[in-house]
Amino acid sequence: MEPMKKSDPEPQWLTEDEQHVWRAYLHATTLLEDHLDRQLQRDAKMPHIYFGLLVQLSEAPRHRLRMTELAMSAKITRSRLSHAIARLEKNGWVRREDCPSDKRGQFAVLTDEGLEVLQRTAPGHVDAVRQALFERLSPEQLKSLGEIMKIVAEGLQPKEAGADLPWLR
Repeated sequence: MEPMKKSDPEPQWLTEDEQHVWRAYLHATTLLEDHLDRQLQRDAKMPHIYFGLLVQLSEAPRHRLRMTELAMSAKITRSRLSHAIARLEKNGWVRREDCPSDKRGQFAVLTDEGLEVLQRTAPGHVDAVRQALFERLSPEQLKSLGEIMKIVAEGLQPKEAGADLPWLR
């Protein structure tokens, strides 16, 4: 990192209130992710990210998605997805299929065993999400949180071609 030059503008530091909000957000999201990860590890021996991949596949037509689409919907790098799919394959929950129209493309396909694991695990996961988040907030707070997260996500989703997106790395 280059040292700041005298001509560089002073950073616009967070105000005290912004700092409190930022740290509360980081604290809450870290604890929430850990809470959900522990529940899924206990109930299904899988991390939260793997559960999300199984959910994505379960909702896709014929329970299959191209690997690039799955990486994009999960917002993860292709390398991280490949590693996760390899672990899910080892468990017998997902299989890969070559794409007939694209020699380099592959599909991730949810197996019957993967669907069974997902169906068995989903009720406990929903309970964990409900207990950790939804039962703690009023209907008005939930509506506000949804609106806020939508604004943040839309602002971070690049629209220009060639953007540095995780699923393109």
